[in-house]
Amino acid sequence: MEWLIHGTRPIYESSWLSLELVDVELPDGRRFEQHVVRMARPVAAVVVVDDRDRVLLMWRHRHVTDTWGWEIPAGRIEEGESPAEAAVRETEEETGWRPGPLRPILVSQPSSGSVDSRHHLFRADGAEHVGPPTDITEADRIEWIPLDQVRTLIAEGKIVSGATLIGLLHTLSCPGR
Repeated sequence: MEWLIHGTRPIYESSWLSLELVDVELPDGRRFEQHVVRMARPVAAVVVVDDRDRVLLMWRHRHVTDTWGWEIPAGRIEEGESPAEAAVRETEEETGWRPGPLRPILVSQPSSGSVDSRHHLFRADGAEHVGPPTDITEADRIEWIPLDQVRTLIAEGKIVSGATLIGLLHTLSCPGR
């Protein structure tokens, strides 16, 4: 059933995101204001798998949740850039590896109940090391982790990022695709 939107009121806007109060009515007639976050730009992310069935991951801290975890390379798609171009650029900047040819996996909205944040996920088979990461603020460590360890890392809470979980679980469930 579709919710009816009666109006939207902006609360905050920046070049990164906007926060709105949306006046919604449920199918049963109840009406209330819901907070909605809209990200200004979509995100591109890539699961890079090498010929030894390892995945390129970054160990990083997220100050918002005050947690450490493994993540795939990801970042905002810049003006005039395609999702695939952004995925390649972000991987190089964050890891120092240039991913091989990209294949689209899917587009997701990881928290669609309250956040509008479109994520374009890709898979790359192979990568070329092009030097050290140019963005040294992204990761504490960059490692090639065997795919057969990913389920354990998820179970241990060491992989919690939505885009990373979606990309890795898709890769595990659809090997070679």
